[in-house]
Amino acid sequence: MSRSGKISKRKEIQPDPIYQNVLVSKFINCLMIQGKKSLARKILYQAFEKIKQEQKKDPLEIFESAMRNVEPKLEVRPRRVGGASYQVPMEVRGQRRETLAIRWLIQAARERPNKECHTMVDKLAAEFLAAAQNTGVAVKKREDTHRMSEANKAFAHFRW
Repeated sequence: MSRSGKISKRKEIQPDPIYQNVLVSKFINCLMIQGKKSLARKILYQAFEKIKQEQKKDPLEIFESAMRNVEPKLEVRPRRVGGASYQVPMEVRGQRRETLAIRWLIQAARERPNKECHTMVDKLAAEFLAAAQNTGVAVKKREDTHRMSEANKAFAHFRW
C-alpha cells in the first residue's frame, strides 16, 4: 500500500454499447482473457440471450439481482496486534463489494462442471440464474465470508 498519499482512481468506465450499463461493462472487462474484449462481450451477450429465451424475463434484471445476492456486506481482514495476527471483521466498501461479486460470479461460472454446461455461455447463464435465486457457488462464497466474519466478531474491537 502506498504511503505517499491518496491514490487517484482510474478514468471512468464507459457503459456497454447494447445495454448502456456500466456494471455490464465492468463485468465484460473482468471476463476478458488476454485482451480479447470482443469475445468476452460475445459470451456475455449470448448468456443474456439464453436467459431471455429460457426465462422470458429481462436478462439485465436477473444479472442485477444476481449481483445484489452475491455482494458481501462483511469480510475479514488480517490485523497484526502484538505479534499475533487476528482476522478482524470489517464492512465492505461499495466499490470492493461490486468487484468481489463480479470476481466470484466469474470464478463460479468457470469452475462449473462440464456435465450440464459445456460452453462458458451456458455456465454464465446458469450461474446468473442460480445467483438470482440465492443459490449457487457464488452465493455460497458470500455466505462463507459472512460466516467467517460472524465467527471472528470477538476481534471487532481491533478495527481501526
